Amino acid sequence: MLRQIGNDATTFGDPMQVIYRFGMLELVPLPERGRVFTGSATLRLADCTPGGRARLDALARILQDVSDDDARTAGFGDRAWVVRRTVIAVQAFPLYLESVELRTWCSGFGAAWAERRISVRGERGGAVESATLWVQVHPSTLRPVRLDPSFVEVFGPSAGGRTVSSKPILPTDPSAGDECVERPWPLRFSDFDVLAHVNNAAYWEPVEEELSGRRALRAPLTAVVEHTLAIERGDDVRWTVLRDDAAADDFDGWLTSARGVHASLRVARDA
Repeated sequence: MLRQIGNDATTFGDPMQVIYRFGMLELVPLPERGRVFTGSATLRLADCTPGGRARLDALARILQDVSDDDARTAGFGDRAWVVRRTVIAVQAFPLYLESVELRTWCSGFGAAWAERRISVRGERGGAVESATLWVQVHPSTLRPVRLDPSFVEVFGPSAGGRTVSSKPILPTDPSAGDECVERPWPLRFSDFDVLAHVNNAAYWEPVEEELSGRRALRAPLTAVVEHTLAIERGDDVRWTVLRDDAAADDFDGWLTSARGVHASLRVARDA
């Protein structure tokens, strides 16, 4: 059973004006002022399950790409960022060959991090809300560096002064006494990106594998991934999930190795 992180409540309103809460997480609505970048994508053959819905790892790649497009268009393509947390709230999964429009904006700041909101709407009813916490790091040391005034000048107005925390909200490991199932999660060369780390989107693949055996866990749902330690080549990664009834409408999971916990994951069906 999931350990509570707060009182869960969801509200889906006007398609482009959505406020969504999941425990202590809040996905704020489209801003009335400030920079909003628009992109588009089409869900292709490799993006969808055998049943035809978009996979979460495919959605994560699309979200990552539109975020990069926005940063580069604004003149900040040379910055180095790492993801601390991604929330994907699915009201309705986009389907195979469905075209989607993505709107993205900065929705909050911390000393060295910024939250990026993305709202996804499909031509056939796909509806997804997302928020990713990106930490700016030095390209050589990968240590956090403070956001500079030029970045805040461009992306700050849409945040409206909102601040966000980078502290983890998910359990970093199972509680004592929890009954878990653990199995290997072999790394593939295709999991690694140009930074020589496992790409953010690949962390969603064990979530999809778990969903394939949980027929009751379908949209509307919310999935959260929190990154704590980058997976590198040579890591013997294990996927651990709390042993729950396959009919349960939620689960917690962890990606671990001998070096520690790499990521904590949670998926829950929305009320």
